[in-house]
Amino acid sequence: MKQKPRWTLEMFTAGFALLAAVLMLLLLMVQPAVWPVLLVLVVLCGVLVVVSRYRVRRWAARWVTGTSFENSKTQYSLASLSQPAALLSGDTVVWYNIPFRDYVLNGADQLAGRVNKLLPGLELAQCGTPNGQVLACASGVWRIHASTVDGEGKEKTSILVLNDETALRKIENEYKASRPGYMIFSVDGYDDVFSDMLDSESARLLERINRTIEGMIARGTGFLRRVANGRYIAVVEERQLEQFAQQGYDVLDKIRALEPSVNLSISIGIGRRAPTLHEAQEMAVQALDMAQGRGGDQAAEMTPDGFTFYGGVSHGVEKRSKVRSRIVAEALVELIKAADHVVIMGHRMSDLDAIGSAEGVLRICKICDVPAVIAVRREATLATSLIHAIEDAGQESDFIDPRSALAIITKETLCIVVDTYQVGQVESKEILDKCGKVAVIDHHRKGVGYIENAVLVCHEPYASSASELVTELLQYVGGRDDKPTRVEAEGLLSGIMLDTRNFSLHTGVRTFEAAAALRRYGAETERAWSLFDVSLTEYNSKAGLVSKAQMYKGCAVVLSGELPAEAQVAVPQAANDLLSIEGVQASFVAVQTGSMVKISARSMGQVNVQVIMESLGGGGHQTMAATVLKHTSLDQARERLHAAIDGYRASQKKGSAKD
Repeated sequence: MKQKPRWTLEMFTAGFALLAAVLMLLLLMVQPAVWPVLLVLVVLCGVLVVVSRYRVRRWAARWVTGTSFENSKTQYSLASLSQPAALLSGDTVVWYNIPFRDYVLNGADQLAGRVNKLLPGLELAQCGTPNGQVLACASGVWRIHASTVDGEGKEKTSILVLNDETALRKIENEYKASRPGYMIFSVDGYDDVFSDMLDSESARLLERINRTIEGMIARGTGFLRRVANGRYIAVVEERQLEQFAQQGYDVLDKIRALEPSVNLSISIGIGRRAPTLHEAQEMAVQALDMAQGRGGDQAAEMTPDGFTFYGGVSHGVEKRSKVRSRIVAEALVELIKAADHVVIMGHRMSDLDAIGSAEGVLRICKICDVPAVIAVRREATLATSLIHAIEDAGQESDFIDPRSALAIITKETLCIVVDTYQVGQVESKEILDKCGKVAVIDHHRKGVGYIENAVLVCHEPYASSASELVTELLQYVGGRDDKPTRVEAEGLLSGIMLDTRNFSLHTGVRTFEAAAALRRYGAETERAWSLFDVSLTEYNSKAGLVSKAQMYKGCAVVLSGELPAEAQVAVPQAANDLLSIEGVQASFVAVQTGSMVKISARSMGQVNVQVIMESLGGGGHQTMAATVLKHTSLDQARERLHAAIDGYRASQKKGSAKD
């Protein structure tokens, strides 16, 4: 096929038009008055050419497909295939069989047309693979296979064979839509909510909860069962779960609105797209644990691809029972006594809460008479003042560089991680991997990437800080005379003060009880407050950041270039100070660091900055979160941050409208 028929017709048409134009021009030069007659002739010639082209193309199509000549070779080759087939020269269709014309071209002849116009989205390279290409066209779904050979010239010759998979795809879609999913509903803090109610009041409220959840499940073909007080399970189809997800699990808002005076909420764990129903149930249990670990009042979906979260806009409810703290303290002591060494570490860029709680855990190890150290990078910490205070008190051996700590680790070594639950945020992942056992003490709401192999987890998202949790554990360890030193108590107190902003945010009864216990251990608030002192360089950097703030939808946003290494502590401090400005509900301080942009986020509780930072790949707590945007400029960071705030504000409006 050295010359394609489409180009042959076009060359003939162009030549005819050129010849007619030359003749018309010569005639007009000799007889200008006859131009009306020439105009009529041109129109007639144009119509004749169009009709001729159409008839020639139609005749050629019928001839090559063998419909006009019986016993032709084409009829005895590909024309007899029941599947649609076509022959291409380059990207031009030069032949096709009758099924192709009937099913793909809807009975019309379109020979010498470009294949991408007849089959939009066709990729010959993909069609040449063993699986071919699945393409939706001509009111159906086709799997297209192709074979291509080189021609004599530059053009390649290809043959297409189409298999109709429309019915198969419908069956596949129905199969996926009818796959069972598993849901677990749990009333947050059930005992605390209903303990002070009269029987008649609790019965009425439980009935309203039952009706709300039943109304949700009744929209589809699933079923609901109550398995315990405040706990329900449901099995529903995937199509219904997709509807719930599109509606943002509005049952969360409906339950919250039933009795606002008692801070009622539920957590939902969902297992989706699992191979079996049993695996879906296991995924739902993990998802529920994740939802409750993030503070409750939200839905967590777990699929083979990971977690997706919905809700989480309300404040957590403090649990009043300390039984769990006593049990965790006893289990932690057993783990420590069974280890040959203990390595304690917090998160990268450790702060006063991480170092303060780590020093508290170190005191528990000393009470158990087990050697222990705190792994910290001195060149990358925000708690230098506390480290110096502890060393000045004669406890220089409490700290070790993470690289040096690797030499003392064996399979019997216990690693205790404080103030973080994420594998990617720990001070040293090498320590985490090398230690035989891992324990976690953290107060941040759970998210993707948590430490999965921990033998002990003390995770309380309702606590103000990790220092508060460690202080509670200290009260159940050792005898009457075993207590932290004054410096250690002040380190724990400074951690609580940092995360509560001097007891003004995210505090509960247990927060003040922990502070009172530290005061009994000898902690002095003046000394603890002195740990927050900053240098003149840090103060000037903080003031410079605050001066760059711009308002965006109730949030103060700061974008800055690189800061000196000694001024990194100014970033979270600036975020805290911005909250004291009238009208600021949340603050975001973004600082360029090489090819990365680090964002520190704070709020007073009206905005859940954890949700916003998670949408950017980070995490944290409801009032304190952060993220790192890699390979991002400040302008790109601004756009992504604004988009995340827009998404959060839109979800807030949606929730308010439902209420």
